[in-house]
Amino acid sequence: MACTVTLLAHTPEPDAIVAAAARLCYRDVTASELLSGEEEKLSEGLIGHLWKSGHLSTFEHASFTFAVDGLSRVASHQLVRHRMASFSQQSQRYVKMDGGESAVVPPTVGAVPEAAALFRQQARSAHEAYGKLLELGIPAEDARFILPHGWETRLVLTMNARELHHFFHLRLCRRAQWEIRELARQMLAECRRAAPVLFRKAGPSCIFGPCGEAKPCGKPYKDMTDLLDGETAE
Repeated sequence: MACTVTLLAHTPEPDAIVAAAARLCYRDVTASELLSGEEEKLSEGLIGHLWKSGHLSTFEHASFTFAVDGLSRVASHQLVRHRMASFSQQSQRYVKMDGGESAVVPPTVGAVPEAAALFRQQARSAHEAYGKLLELGIPAEDARFILPHGWETRLVLTMNARELHHFFHLRLCRRAQWEIRELARQMLAECRRAAPVLFRKAGPSCIFGPCGEAKPCGKPYKDMTDLLDGETAE
């Protein structure tokens, strides 16, 4: 099963909320005037100014919550390193891990028939041993130790827009691991639908200027369309 992302919820009118917070910093306006129709017209230019100037604290007023299915625990271990976020992950202590085909197969493995067969055989073998341990009375929290890192997991995560910009900057770079890059690609697509102004400038450095990596990948994205529509699994 491939990784899939669903945007469960987000701050209402995230573009307007971030711009309103910024106006409070830069202009003499009252609370009742922050979301007036006249002021809303200025949101796009103001958010662009915030991004360019690095004044991203106002982005923290907009939050986004996603449901993720089919992600491996290899990728989820990378994901939780983003500390300014909230995570709720499916527990292997309380949820029985069914199916010997529930390990995420890396594209490089799947592309080689002999490697794919070996990978799936080992995953099935590990799951069979897991089931046998449970039958022998071993607690699920201990039996799960034999399952591979590539076992699928599910989770719900919440990030504010500032952390999402940081996440997209790092994880959409071609040098990022393929699976978390695909996760980030789907999340960005959802964010751009919900808040097109707020995430217009979200992505790796190569989209908006020179590469910021010490060792560039050598094949920067041409533009945002190339990033969102292109293959991330390499």
